Amino acid sequence: MRFRTALPWLLLAGLLFYVLMPQTWWPGRSNTPPTLPEQRPVPALTSPAPGGGPASYAAAVQVAAPAVVNIYTTQKVRMNNPFMSDPFLRRFFGEGMPEERMESSLGSGVIVSPEGYVLTNNHVVAQADEIIVALQDGRETKAKVIGTDPGTDLALLRISLDTLPVITFRESPMQVGDVVLAIGNPFGVGQTVTQGIISAIGRQGLGISTYEDFIQTDAAINPGNSGGALVDVAGNLVGVNSAIFSQSGGSMGIGFAIPVSLARDVMQSLIKDGRVVRGWMGIEVRTLDAELAKHIDSAVQKGVAIAGIVRGGPAHQAGVKPGDILVRLNGKPVDNAAQAINQIAAIKPATETPVVVMRGKREIELVVKIGERPEDAPRN
Repeated sequence: MRFRTALPWLLLAGLLFYVLMPQTWWPGRSNTPPTLPEQRPVPALTSPAPGGGPASYAAAVQVAAPAVVNIYTTQKVRMNNPFMSDPFLRRFFGEGMPEERMESSLGSGVIVSPEGYVLTNNHVVAQADEIIVALQDGRETKAKVIGTDPGTDLALLRISLDTLPVITFRESPMQVGDVVLAIGNPFGVGQTVTQGIISAIGRQGLGISTYEDFIQTDAAINPGNSGGALVDVAGNLVGVNSAIFSQSGGSMGIGFAIPVSLARDVMQSLIKDGRVVRGWMGIEVRTLDAELAKHIDSAVQKGVAIAGIVRGGPAHQAGVKPGDILVRLNGKPVDNAAQAINQIAAIKPATETPVVVMRGKREIELVVKIGERPEDAPRN
């Protein structure tokens, strides 16, 4: 099984990236929270089609689509040509041979506030030298990166334009079976809308990002949809499209979106601090399954095995040891590694947190003073 981020890297060798209108003012980060419009009420299905659903989702598209943008990025890449390191070959082919090339890529984003904040995926803008945002109404402008969060694969941009269309955030929880629409720019063909349902919620342990709580949908998501909007039938933002499961590179009916609740928390942290502050224990974890429990002769069958400890980290200082089985964290049971990572991340650094571990046949209660997760920490 293999996952691919919904992002094509389209190489345009030999072509110059067209010159775009220069930006004369860059809005910087502000501690002022963005203005978020209230959720639109989800309408009753008053115009049923023969299949039982509404006859059209045009109203939802009309209110949501203007806030979904196309994102174009360019990056200078140094060409690694071993032949050109030879002085004779350089003389033969000429000293003017280019040593750099321009790479371009496409993605999508969502305008989430009148102040010009745009949510997208981190992998859409990572390493980009220039970012251009194109609106549905034909306007284009350069964008500034306010902050990125590789742990959730989210990034926050800001643009400076007047009278921006803004999407609304859905506040009420979604359920499996709810109808959703995916809006983005697949394959660079232009803004496209696809329809499906929510296939599952709370998907974790997929290996797509460090902190996973994905919405799964069968609405077609293709390369170029990364960072686009997943909306409900009223046009409220439900999630940010992020990745697909695919064996061919195209949609196979299994797409994943970052839920709007997580995206909003990340956005607010990036605006306030320029980064996302997360709790950290300094442990490597593995879900305890029946096979592992039998192998290590565990006294419990459910929990998280501590596979490694960061020397001097919070868990090490609290007395946690490799081989311990973490069964409760802050009074809540721990069932799997992904859940443990998310629970730890949600705890404010410097908080003294009770943990319960099984060490052999003994249950041990410890108190861990949660630290702040370093940027280069692979796991909690």
